[in-house]
Amino acid sequence: MIDDMFKNITLQQMEALIRLVEERSFSRAAKKMFLTQPSLTKHIKNLEALVNAKVVDRKNTGISLTPEGKILYEYARRIFRMMDEAGEKIARVHDDDSGSIYISASTIPATYILPRVLSVFNKTYPRISCHVRTNDSDATVDMILDNRAEIGFIGRPVFDRKLCVETVWKDRLVLAVPKGHRWIKKKSVTIDDLSREPFIVRERGSATRSVFEEYLKKHCESDLSDFNIVCELGSSEAVKEAVMAGLGVSVLSARAVERESASGLLNERPIEQCAIERNFYLIYRKQLRLMRHHILFLDSVRESGSSASRHDSD
Repeated sequence: MIDDMFKNITLQQMEALIRLVEERSFSRAAKKMFLTQPSLTKHIKNLEALVNAKVVDRKNTGISLTPEGKILYEYARRIFRMMDEAGEKIARVHDDDSGSIYISASTIPATYILPRVLSVFNKTYPRISCHVRTNDSDATVDMILDNRAEIGFIGRPVFDRKLCVETVWKDRLVLAVPKGHRWIKKKSVTIDDLSREPFIVRERGSATRSVFEEYLKKHCESDLSDFNIVCELGSSEAVKEAVMAGLGVSVLSARAVERESASGLLNERPIEQCAIERNFYLIYRKQLRLMRHHILFLDSVRESGSSASRHDSD
């Protein structure tokens, strides 16, 4: 029966006893616990009721512990010391440079930007593992909101009060044509020319497609429905292969065609009076509990964006 009563002792009652011994005054102990004096007195009385013994002697000169009170006080001190130790161990876990990060990224960041960022990051923090899934921008936003991924990278802005959104990298869209295409001899291509040429487009939900569509509507009074679309594909890699195979031309991220342009497998052609620039965005839930490994990764991503901006301005 006594054991059952002891199980009902609360941490607040134990803390009240510790504070009372430290302050040697009910009023001062109550202030330390942000309680009223009657509340603290009630905690002590309830404690005495549970142990069926008086724990504190109240005298004109102050308070003193009874033999039962001394036993309780020592155990209370031990319990709170153990709680402090637990807190310190948890803090050390947070400070440890290890952990797993679950990332969802749209095609361009996942394929052409993150591998380099992760390579640099891994050399500094080899005990932090990153798991990346490639989705389009819409699916990435959904994964972050549904807590199926922790950190996301997308190619268009998103406005949601549940999300933290930061600009991290810059990009531009370019017209890619196959090797030997007749447009290679032209200084530039008009939107009217482009609309009549066999055109390969990314799937709906792709930020590359969304940015191009928005640009056409805003600056060219045109729409993809005006284009001669011969194929819709689900990745920039697939679009590049189709362009190189001679199926048509397309508008892609400059990052996606960098290697093929340098080797001559594809050619970039300017679109007359058309400069399509965009940003890539880092997103994560505002309620995400950022651990040390998350913070280290986010800092590394931000630094990669700053380094790229400095390089572009040089």
